[in-house]
Amino acid sequence: MPSRHALPGSAISAHRPAREAAEAALVEHYPALVRLAHLVLPPALGRHRRVLAAHALVQNSLTEAARRPKPGTHKAGTPGAETYGAGTHKAGTHGAGTHGAEAPPAGASLPGQRSGERPAHAWLRATVVRAALRPPRRFPPASPLPLVLGLRLFPRAGGTDELALDRALAEAAPETRAALALRILEGLPADATARLLASAGAADPAAALRAAERIEAASGTDVGALLRSAEFDPCTVHTRPTDLLRRRRRARLAALAGALLLVTAGAAVTAGVRAGTEPESAASPSVRARTTDPAALLRTPADRWADTSRVDLTAWPARGAGTRDTALLRRALETWARGAGDGVRRTATPGTSVSPPAEPPRLLFAGPVDGAGVVLLHDGRRLARYAEPRDGRGPAALDLARTDDADVTTGAAVVLTRTAGRARYLLAPWIADAAVRDLRAPGTAARPLDVTPDGVTAPIPYTPGRAPGACAGATALQLRSSTRIVEDHAFLLADLGELTPAHLTWTPPPGTDAPARAPREATGARGLAAWARSACSLAPLHGTGVRSVNRWEYAEQPLPERAGRALWVCSRVETWEGSGRAAVSFEAPGDPAPRPVAELRDTAACGRFGQHVLAGTYWTAPSGARYLLAAGSRRLTGVTAEGAVTAAARGPLLTARTTAAGPVRLTGRLADASALPGLTTFPAPTAPTGATGATALP
Repeated sequence: MPSRHALPGSAISAHRPAREAAEAALVEHYPALVRLAHLVLPPALGRHRRVLAAHALVQNSLTEAARRPKPGTHKAGTPGAETYGAGTHKAGTHGAGTHGAEAPPAGASLPGQRSGERPAHAWLRATVVRAALRPPRRFPPASPLPLVLGLRLFPRAGGTDELALDRALAEAAPETRAALALRILEGLPADATARLLASAGAADPAAALRAAERIEAASGTDVGALLRSAEFDPCTVHTRPTDLLRRRRRARLAALAGALLLVTAGAAVTAGVRAGTEPESAASPSVRARTTDPAALLRTPADRWADTSRVDLTAWPARGAGTRDTALLRRALETWARGAGDGVRRTATPGTSVSPPAEPPRLLFAGPVDGAGVVLLHDGRRLARYAEPRDGRGPAALDLARTDDADVTTGAAVVLTRTAGRARYLLAPWIADAAVRDLRAPGTAARPLDVTPDGVTAPIPYTPGRAPGACAGATALQLRSSTRIVEDHAFLLADLGELTPAHLTWTPPPGTDAPARAPREATGARGLAAWARSACSLAPLHGTGVRSVNRWEYAEQPLPERAGRALWVCSRVETWEGSGRAAVSFEAPGDPAPRPVAELRDTAACGRFGQHVLAGTYWTAPSGARYLLAAGSRRLTGVTAEGAVTAAARGPLLTARTTAAGPVRLTGRLADASALPGLTTFPAPTAPTGATGATALP
């Protein structure tokens, strides 16, 4: 079966346009071309360099049309092909600088232009895409002209939808970003986009188009409106100064660095000749000495977080009063390298390696907190917290946790200390506002949280999850990101006994004929009210390596006998090690707590890779009548029940009156005629009517 992204043969030749035509097209379409280049360029460049590189690519593309071909030597092209100017063109390399676009290879073709589109515009667009698709290693440390000194440039921050799309694009391949931009922003059809990508050197244009379609489908919003927003506009930018305090020192050190460079280079060559070329073993004493040397610790510049596409723990600067305490830092590093032993208590979250770091880690914090000397280290995959009592009484502690998929929310706070009934956190440098709220009291305003200039919070209440009365007050952090990275982005974090709190999100029930809804932040009135009903469900998750929890209200069901509306909820737990858990509950009016229906471990259910769910339970009406209730997600076209109860219904909801109490097998039908097995609950043999135990159907 041929792919719908196959490459048709119709195309126009890839000759340069006349210079005058190219200049006119560049001036007319400059903002669109720069936006296109900005989307395709690798996010690893950072926001400042990416903006400058996008402008440089578009400006340098004009050099491809600098010389008009000589007239009188052009041979007629293939029938139906349009040519740009007269003359014969020989492909070659042009002096466009590092970011200049190479001419398309011989025989390359560009997609036919749209109705009313000038050939020069199509040629410039293809040239920009070809240049932007170059591997990141081809980009130098500093972009050529335009050159900006003393300022950092970055587009305006958008909202949560723009942030989610930006993250998806950052994880996608350059060809995928190009395909999405060409289809959405430039309005090219799929076949023309595939031909353009092929002429630009993409290995598999059809795969890039399919990946772009998946990003568009997963967003759940108007991708075109998002891509045209200020978040992705490199022509409308904010400016910030570079590090003013370091400029003078750097200028003074520049001359000294130049002199030392010659001496160091000579010494390095001599040492290399003497030592040979055999690399050091990871277990060699010299490698161990490097990973335990405080001088080798990585330290991120204080303003890096505001100018990077990777907003996570790698963007945290070193903070605290002990960042120059060599003795404290050395003890922390040596403890990590040595592991548990005399006088050291070590813990690790599930799935976390306890091996020493292979390279010098990054210093995040060091200093005294609540009577302990605390050091936070990060090796790119794991977070390590070292704490020693300052009075020397008691053992030191080393706690390890995975953080290899942290982001702007899950990398926003780290626990510094936990003492009797309270905890302190170190907040990320991009957090602008912090507050504390009780999840069980959604109508109560959040209480502002005091934070020191180093990002250390005041102590807040903390109750271990398995302690008696843990649900009496489920405390959560409510944080807001700085507008320098995203506008109007507040989110909830719950301390579940890990080094990093878990991110709490909420997916509202589907609307009538509405598209599928994506998880959203639970800081609004409805989200807070939803989590007030699920706060107690967090207690059993303490100490299990939880990264995030999403409460998905996948169905609303009218109850018989006008008893109100019930809510079906699937709570999805994501862990740092990659496994997932799902728990389905049934919430009826008048019930003191949600009724557990089913629980699954190591499953994709209720997540982005398991978007369909069906569950059922017995329910007793106020009149005493007994019913089998079942509800599925929005894509179900029918539900059938077999076993103790036999019933069928069209759509995702089933209600059947019954006197039975035995097992029931539920099956849902999807629009593509495939079957979805359901989950249900069975009454315990000695339990009264309505008391259930969670069981997954085979």
